[in-house]
Amino acid sequence: MTLPTINMPDQLDFLIRLLNTPSPTGFTAAAIDLLEKELAAFKFLKISRTRKGALLARWDGRKNDAPRALTAHVDTLGAMVKEIKSNGRLKLNRIGGVVMGGVESEGVTVFTASGKTVRGSFLVNKASGHVYGSESADTKRTEDSMEVRLDARTTSRAETEALSINVGDFVAFDTRTELANGFVRSRYLDDKACVANLVSAIKSLADAGLQPAQTTYFLISTYEEVGHGAAAGIPAEVHELVTLDMAAVGDGQNSDEFHASLCVKDSGGPYHHGLSNKLRAIADKHGIPYKVDLYPNYGSDGEAFWRAGGDVAVALIGPGVDASHNYERTHTDAIEATTKWVLAYLLEQ
Repeated sequence: MTLPTINMPDQLDFLIRLLNTPSPTGFTAAAIDLLEKELAAFKFLKISRTRKGALLARWDGRKNDAPRALTAHVDTLGAMVKEIKSNGRLKLNRIGGVVMGGVESEGVTVFTASGKTVRGSFLVNKASGHVYGSESADTKRTEDSMEVRLDARTTSRAETEALSINVGDFVAFDTRTELANGFVRSRYLDDKACVANLVSAIKSLADAGLQPAQTTYFLISTYEEVGHGAAAGIPAEVHELVTLDMAAVGDGQNSDEFHASLCVKDSGGPYHHGLSNKLRAIADKHGIPYKVDLYPNYGSDGEAFWRAGGDVAVALIGPGVDASHNYERTHTDAIEATTKWVLAYLLEQ
């Protein structure tokens, strides 16, 4: 079986649009809107939203005796306003595992409850080298030692409140998305690269006039970064769940930026051995380059569904991503390999 052609320029265009749509956990409506609009053209998909805010799409397959599901999450790391300081600047509380030093000096957008947005920068409190000298460099980067400097005339709590900013407002860090020499550099490739994998696979199958071997559900979750994204939303009739999430790259890891990876164990324990081996066999059959790896400091939506009582086989694949939860990078080879793997899985009995 020859796999359908993947339109990589289209996939990358969608990925960039998605990356540039802020969606910290709890503030994902705009990203879900973008996804729903992208998939609405495919009338064979039955699209709905969960009460939790996730997007669920059903595609009837050639058979319906063992329905499947694939999931990826559109929510990202981010922050919320914890305190408006007496100097008018903002103290933040992280959403998910933000590496504080990794977002130092990053541009941010504050989304107020009234719908207004205010720009700013995230800095260490004592940022000036000329004023604070070595104290600035030596300060440990924590929530208490960093603040948002707003791009507005404010030097007091009252002046900041007059901008409609309040405790509890969402804050998104700039992605700094760039394509260069086959690499994609951006915050939040975890997990928007995998959402793009799913959308591209759907488009590729549809353009080829094909349908999945089994009825398949696609869940785009919205609370993965805080641990309960796919705990709800996957129908009980599903037999297999393939989770798409980034592969961790670094010292001691087998994954790299140029391959898709199969994670067989992470902090939650081993994944389903039978489904993992099925995915290995599918990749081998279709000549899809992949790595096998373990991620000790990692969890996924598949495990969230397991912990919620989901009685399914769960496996995890995804493109290799360097500097996860920091300024991330992957290569188009890894993105393409992951999409091919999804396509092959959808078509195999």
